[in-house]
Amino acid sequence: MSSAWDELKELAEQTLPHMRTMFEQDPKRAQTYQLDAAGWHLDYAKNRINQAVLGALVSLAKESNIESKRDAMFGGVAINSTEGRSVLHTALRNFSGEPVIVDGQDVMPEIEATLDKMNAFCDSMIKQTHLGYTGKKITDVVSIGIGGSFLGPKIMTEALKPYQHKVFNVHFVANVDGCHIQDVLADCDPETTFVLMSSKSFSTQETLQNTLTAKAWFLKSGAPQAAIATHFAAVSSNVSAAVEFGMSPDMVFPMNDWVGGRYSLWSAIGLPIALAIGFAHFKQLLEGAFAMDTHFKTAPLEHNMPVILALLGIWYRNFHNAQSHVLLPYYHYLRGFPAYVQQLDMESNGKRNAIDGSELTYSTGPIIFGSEGTNGQHSFHQLIHQSDTLLPVDFIFPLNVPNQDATHHAMLAANCFGQAQALMQGKTFDECYADLSEDMADREVIAAHKVMPGNKPSNTLLCDELTPFNLGSLVALYEHKVFVQGAIWGLNSFDQWGVELGKVLGNQVLEALQGDTHSELDSSTQDLVNRYRRAQS
Repeated sequence: MSSAWDELKELAEQTLPHMRTMFEQDPKRAQTYQLDAAGWHLDYAKNRINQAVLGALVSLAKESNIESKRDAMFGGVAINSTEGRSVLHTALRNFSGEPVIVDGQDVMPEIEATLDKMNAFCDSMIKQTHLGYTGKKITDVVSIGIGGSFLGPKIMTEALKPYQHKVFNVHFVANVDGCHIQDVLADCDPETTFVLMSSKSFSTQETLQNTLTAKAWFLKSGAPQAAIATHFAAVSSNVSAAVEFGMSPDMVFPMNDWVGGRYSLWSAIGLPIALAIGFAHFKQLLEGAFAMDTHFKTAPLEHNMPVILALLGIWYRNFHNAQSHVLLPYYHYLRGFPAYVQQLDMESNGKRNAIDGSELTYSTGPIIFGSEGTNGQHSFHQLIHQSDTLLPVDFIFPLNVPNQDATHHAMLAANCFGQAQALMQGKTFDECYADLSEDMADREVIAAHKVMPGNKPSNTLLCDELTPFNLGSLVALYEHKVFVQGAIWGLNSFDQWGVELGKVLGNQVLEALQGDTHSELDSSTQDLVNRYRRAQS
């Protein structure tokens, strides 16, 4: 890899003091290892690092040419080499006034035109000037997508629930399992329901089938075909397919090839968010991401929040064999965030080949999981505290919440900060032994069961309140963290061929289920197909 990589290997073989000891030796450790950026405070003092480790990690970033790779991404270079595409989700939230050039063209006018179109549509929906075909007001919006076209809008809308208006309800459908779309439509009235379909190609299997089901439900209610143009819209680059479906060209919101699905919430894919919280708040979401972009572009690597988080992840993944990373938001409305980062990280960096096609000789993307606090404390936190498995943790906590109950929020904060302290500090055998009664017959055995080794690393991210601005900067923080790690590993973080293979094989199996013969199917899959077909006959 590099000289810094070799140095980090040597440092990992050395035994650092227990973190409890490092805090005792340096009362100002917390002040040394903290950063502020774009509305967020990062405390990374509870990590198995010292200045030598941190210096070697920063050297690794420099030797990996992170700065030039970062500038290439922001500059519109086609860094998605396997698909020959630029990677410009950052252009979607570019408020600098500077052009962004792709193939000799400034893409900013097109982006701004799409935002204006979204703004006008949201205005007509929220002010209820856009009515159903019978003249009734819209009461429900059904947003249909899959992957990034579903996960980002749904999770961001949930996270910003305090900012949602009460004009209409926004529902999300992704799963091709018919139970999902049927349950959502069962609570809707066709005369007052608007359907928004998100698919760049207008042919994504799950999304198209769910939209066709919604269309059949709508027409079965007695609505005329012409009413499709009033009740259906699409986020897609395939305008002709949307028009053939029955949508008006004015109700098709464009997408670009240089926006990957898992980075697409900033584009017209974010229209359901804007519909739920209003366009002004959606713009604040973009502005928060832009603030983190600016920090990422300008802050020195050693004081750069996405870079620091990425380097800490590299330290544990590659030099301490940590296979997983845990996200723990201590805020109910942010409960979906671990799933969002799970897709972002694992789809981006779950790779085994370098950009030149050679097979990598080291581990890449970790397994991402998590849940909202305090629920996780009563399930998988046990393994983090007492097993030998190394599981680095990110704690995320807003210092204030809407309609705050002082007792509830103080208890939540106490659990968040207490868990981080417990993971770092642990509890020794002597401490456990001293807590037990002197006349307990099995005192030593019970004390051994209570030991917490501690020295478990974590980061804590704080914001004053989870506003749209702060949520935008948080999402951008993790986007850039993932980018930095992929750049250090030397892979392409912006393709997803594993996802594509599943789509192709799924289509072949579907044809077999519907009666076509496929010699490509293995005997196990063919047997499953046969059992399914017998069950349907």
